[in-house]
Amino acid sequence: MPSEGRCWETLQALRSSDKGRLCYYRDWLLRGEDVLEECMCLPKLSSYSGWVVEHVLPHMQENQPLSETSPSSTSASALDQPSFVPKSPDTSSAFSPASPATPNGTKGKDESQHTESMVLQSSRGIKVEGCIRMYELVHRMKGTEGLRQWQEEQERKVRALSEMASEQLKRFDEWKELKQHKEFQDLREVMEKSSREALGHQEKLKAEHRHRAKILNLKLREAEQQRVKQAEQERLRKEEGQVRLRALYALQEEMLQLSQQLDASEQHKGLLKVDLAAFQTRGNQLCSLISGIIRASSESGYPTTESQAEAERALQEMRDLLMNLGQEITRACEDKRRQDEEEAQVKLQEAQMQQRPEAHKEPPAPSQGPGGKQNEDLQVKVQDITMQWYQQLQDASMQCVLTFEDLTNSKDSQAKKIKMDLQKAATIPVSQISTIAGSKLKEIFDKIHSLLSGKPVQSGGRSVSVTLNPQGLDFVQYKLAEKFVKQGEEEVASHHEAAFPIAVVASGIWELHPRVGDLILAHLHKKCPYSVPFYPTFKEGMALEDYQRMLGYQVKDSKVEQQDNFLKRMSGMIRLYAAIIQLRWPYGNRQEIHPHGLNHGWRWLAQILNMEPLSDVTATLLFDFLEVCGNALMKQYQVQFWKMLILIKEDYFPRIEAITSSGQMGSFIRLKQFLEKCLQHKDIPVPKGFLTSSFWRS
Repeated sequence: MPSEGRCWETLQALRSSDKGRLCYYRDWLLRGEDVLEECMCLPKLSSYSGWVVEHVLPHMQENQPLSETSPSSTSASALDQPSFVPKSPDTSSAFSPASPATPNGTKGKDESQHTESMVLQSSRGIKVEGCIRMYELVHRMKGTEGLRQWQEEQERKVRALSEMASEQLKRFDEWKELKQHKEFQDLREVMEKSSREALGHQEKLKAEHRHRAKILNLKLREAEQQRVKQAEQERLRKEEGQVRLRALYALQEEMLQLSQQLDASEQHKGLLKVDLAAFQTRGNQLCSLISGIIRASSESGYPTTESQAEAERALQEMRDLLMNLGQEITRACEDKRRQDEEEAQVKLQEAQMQQRPEAHKEPPAPSQGPGGKQNEDLQVKVQDITMQWYQQLQDASMQCVLTFEDLTNSKDSQAKKIKMDLQKAATIPVSQISTIAGSKLKEIFDKIHSLLSGKPVQSGGRSVSVTLNPQGLDFVQYKLAEKFVKQGEEEVASHHEAAFPIAVVASGIWELHPRVGDLILAHLHKKCPYSVPFYPTFKEGMALEDYQRMLGYQVKDSKVEQQDNFLKRMSGMIRLYAAIIQLRWPYGNRQEIHPHGLNHGWRWLAQILNMEPLSDVTATLLFDFLEVCGNALMKQYQVQFWKMLILIKEDYFPRIEAITSSGQMGSFIRLKQFLEKCLQHKDIPVPKGFLTSSFWRS
């Protein structure tokens, strides 16, 4: 075809050009310095040419047989496949002519023939080169693909290894962190364990310290209580010793008086038929005995009850001795008088016989009153021994006031605070006593007992104790006794049933703390002298208001209280007293006797019946006393008590009625009806509000 010839010519021209003869190599950058040398050397085939000629071309000839007669068609078919076009400088150099021109025509003809053969050969070379290039390309592509796959595989392995290494690193970090956490946890547990052990040991030490402190405090309190108790016992012992010593001195004084009377009987020595010296000797021995007892007591400190009892026996023996001597003297005097009368009678008869009187008259006998009896008036004053007892209680009360005088008159704020706290701690529990449950009453009793025993108690949110001040115990005892009596004056006067719970607490405190009982009596006697019983007398120069206060009336601004209010207060205090003498604290020691029992109630009843009655007062107090305490006295004294009631009805009622005006008959009628009812039924009812066993179980 004409177009194919032009293409070949064009290609031939390009090969013959300067640039066509240049050698191009694609990988010259990789070869480095060999590039220039390769440009200068002769062209050569690729190292793969032999392998292509031996292996590739025969197969290609079989698949595509070439036509020898049409080389142009073969060249054209080769040129139609662009993939087989040789691009290598090795192949292009193989087809380049040896020289561009020939000098002569022959030579040019040979060269043209050679060129034509080269051109013929170049077609096969191009094919070979194309195959080579094709193989290289395929091989390179396979290698590239294999390399890419290998790289991808390696990258996958690297990524897998990296991931595995990363995971292992993470596991290692986690394991390391876990190990550190475990070690930290173990260390923390060890530290916590050691801390707990240290805290436990510290708590144990604290507990031991608290226990020791508690034991020490208990021992200190016990020691303080023991000291206070010993001091109180010592004080009581001293007081009792002083009382016994004064009693011994009184016994000695009476003994000496009796001894003087014994000596005074010397004038009757001529009349006595017995030996007077024996009486005098025994009297001197008894005086010496009492003097020896007093001397021994002074040396040992204070006399004992045995010494006092021995001195009383000696005094009683001295009285009996003097009584026997007096009887002997009386008998002797009677005999002497009778003898003198006989002698005088004899002399008178002799004188009458001599004078021969006309008549003889006997003197008339003295006349007696109606029925052969002389009316005796009742007492107006109380017995001396009762007045001594009354005065001793008042003196003890005044002495107690003087003891804590510094505390009451102190200007120090701390002392004033202590005084107020102690007063509240003593009086508030007594104010809380009422007809409440027995368990509550026991709490109040325990609180009062603890306060008097020196133990700290809670009052107003603060801890209070009598040990805060040396005079605290005396102050609390005085205020407590005063409050008990005031409760009788106010609470019992308004609510009669309240007498029994107040009285049972007062009785229990009295039993454990006798001085409080004495102060209760002192306050009671001062506010209600009829509880002694004692009727104060008006003395010359005494103010009328002072006398009214002595009688128990309240005088404010020169105004005396109403009679009804006065009787109401006296009634409350007598009811409290009547309840105290019959009640005992149920949790106390039953083996000991009541500190102020029913025998004092019997004494009070007997003494008030031996005194002239007072209008409106005596009837009121007798009714209140018998209504509260009559049942207990009936059980205690039985027949003697009923005799007493009959005596009141038959002998004492007319005296009360005689002095009672018509406007004051209410109290008398109430007493009379109560007594007649009791005598009719031969029983005195249990007072309303009396504490039974069910009360203490509540």
